[in-house]
Amino acid sequence: MSFELAQASTSSTSVDNPPLGQYKKMASYAPSTSKGHPQRPGTANSAPYQRAEDESLGVCECILLGLSVFLIIITFPFSLCVCMRVVTEYERAVIFRLGRVRGGAKGPGLFFIFPCTDNILKLDLRVMTYDVPPQEILTKDSVTVAVDAVCYYRISDPVLSVNAVENPHKSTQLLAQTTLRNHLGLRTLAEILSERDEIAHNLQSTLDEATDPWGVKVCHPVSC
Repeated sequence: MSFELAQASTSSTSVDNPPLGQYKKMASYAPSTSKGHPQRPGTANSAPYQRAEDESLGVCECILLGLSVFLIIITFPFSLCVCMRVVTEYERAVIFRLGRVRGGAKGPGLFFIFPCTDNILKLDLRVMTYDVPPQEILTKDSVTVAVDAVCYYRISDPVLSVNAVENPHKSTQLLAQTTLRNHLGLRTLAEILSERDEIAHNLQSTLDEATDPWGVKVCHPVSC
């Protein structure tokens, strides 16, 4: 993640600077769990999503799959139009069979599904760019600055990004704004102007660690 200082203006001496402890409390939005992963907001006692072990199919599931195979046979070759799916090189497909994830992500290329029982979600693995809007921040030495940023991220685990978070793109973008405000609120104006590379590296590391349970990788545009 890289950022650029958009505007800085000195505040009046009467402005009350929030105590440092308040900023530290705000910066602790993602405490670490016992497994070393940061905890997602709104999931106080929940662990990161874990893939369930493969379980044997029940009687109803076997019947539905049998009916699906029967439909494929009696409608062949027209059923191929429904059973065949293609994903491009930069995409992956997550297949839910009767509500359960079937193996890992599929693609790129051609694969087959069962009609009526399989649901497909496609995800784009290319690097996404998010232009963080200017954030009004009160620095440690009571100076008001407006800082914008650019965040680069991509989906690293398609199955995890589908099951662990509702909208990985929106969640990453909102988290980038919050992290930017929290980090710069702990620094003085001189530090923000002179330590841009260090701050950008710290922001990238914090975001990458926080979004890892979501299957999202925050990275430098060169190393993505």
